[in-house]
Amino acid sequence: METKNEIIERNNAKLLFTPGPLTTSDTVKSAALKDMGSRDEQFIILVKDIRNTLLQLAHVSQPEYQCVLMQGSGTFGIEAVISSAIPRNGMLLNIINGAYGRRISQMSHIHNIPTLDLHYHENQLPILGEIEKALVDIPQITHMALVHGETTTGLINPVEEIGLLAKKHNKTYIVDAMSTFGAYKIDVEKLNIGFLISSSNKCIEGIPGFSFVIAREQDLQSCENQARTLSLDLYSQWLGLEKNGQFRFTPPVQALMAFHSALYELIEEGGTRARGKRYAQNNEVLVNQMRKAGFRLYLDDAIRGYIITAFLYPEDPAFSFEDFYQKLNDRGFVIYPGKLGRTQCFRLGNIGQLFPEDMNNLVVAIHEVIAEIGVKL
Repeated sequence: METKNEIIERNNAKLLFTPGPLTTSDTVKSAALKDMGSRDEQFIILVKDIRNTLLQLAHVSQPEYQCVLMQGSGTFGIEAVISSAIPRNGMLLNIINGAYGRRISQMSHIHNIPTLDLHYHENQLPILGEIEKALVDIPQITHMALVHGETTTGLINPVEEIGLLAKKHNKTYIVDAMSTFGAYKIDVEKLNIGFLISSSNKCIEGIPGFSFVIAREQDLQSCENQARTLSLDLYSQWLGLEKNGQFRFTPPVQALMAFHSALYELIEEGGTRARGKRYAQNNEVLVNQMRKAGFRLYLDDAIRGYIITAFLYPEDPAFSFEDFYQKLNDRGFVIYPGKLGRTQCFRLGNIGQLFPEDMNNLVVAIHEVIAEIGVKL
């Protein structure tokens, strides 16, 4: 029987080919191993530095824009915005072409927010003409929501073009940039984004524990007295951080310390452009090698990004995803199943502390596993 330390060592050796949580650096892991008081002056300074640095990455600054940190996963940050930003007499236009767009719809309906969901297939970009028609035909719409990078499939939505429509029709633009912020250049002001939401454990390569919202201050101010929850009250969370630099409720101290370290690793790497370039190189190697092996992609190249890629199951009935997953896991490679409704696929992420050599090693392992389970491609 394995000892506790042996189990920990074995798990630490695994590489995560997922869109987050993901493989982190030893420096980031080490930063989370310290204790620090949540009211300590050193911690308050750290939180302030995180907020300011995130604004810089978004190409904005105070006082026009603010950064609000929110305990919990990225979904908590999304729901904080949806439940706080849209007034009782407001209406949301929600653009959906994947599971995360559907999740926003669930939130808006739970909070009884009038919502128009525009549905598109999971391998289809939104149709700009249809979006504009909805904005013209339904003047009650006050807010628009879009998932920038749909990790359901790896599709990248036209965040800039839809932002121009929001600006033209004077709508507040909410962007879920969970799996793109830190690896894609997102100029929040240029794109007319009112609220951008992302997470600690995605492209900035921290560990799970909190999300963050980058908001135009005038849009944030409009959230006053609009919250539909206590713990996800975005306006009150911001006021608390501004008043004394502290969270209203217990903060994820270790996750914040790890994230602070991850932010400076991002800067040392060369910022968003350099990280995006590494991820794109990873993706190119991965996709080329998987195609050579005989796998087919779910999305056309023109609409997919370089964060995560969906591959169709082999047509051979001998293929079992459960066996495929477990045998890769046993070799130290962790992957994700698909999240598509009817199409059977699996997903391979290439973000985190991963490099082209890791992509090659993964594909070698996939070759071994496919041969072992007797699948023909």
